[in-house]
Amino acid sequence: MKTYQARKGEIERPWFVVDLDGKVLGRAASKIAMALRGKDRPIFTPHVDTGAFVVCINAAKVKLTGNKLDKKSYYHYTGYPGGIKEETAGELLAKKPEEIIRRAVRGMLPRNRLGRQLLNKLKVYAGPEHPHQAQQPKPLDF
Repeated sequence: MKTYQARKGEIERPWFVVDLDGKVLGRAASKIAMALRGKDRPIFTPHVDTGAFVVCINAAKVKLTGNKLDKKSYYHYTGYPGGIKEETAGELLAKKPEEIIRRAVRGMLPRNRLGRQLLNKLKVYAGPEHPHQAQQPKPLDF
């Protein structure tokens, strides 16, 4: 018996919507990463994009446990000497709530071309509105 290998043309990609209002960041990010990768589907193939599109709404209302709002730091480098910038999770959540979700999910995806391709299927919005109604996204339960 041969192992099934999904091919690029025969994969259908459903759309899911996730309401992050009151959800814990890490637990939500792991479920989103799993759906993006396609690991929850029987046709999963490690080297092929078999996952779904995921639309996240209410990113500004996501919760972080413990003291993470004050203690967790995000860094980026400007490219100049001494140009490392740091901001806490609370500051990032207030300024760019979409980015905190995107970074959490990105850390749970493969670090290669496939992972970068999967991240493009993640759509994150701070509020309850999104422009993907035409795709008829189903709610992703967890």
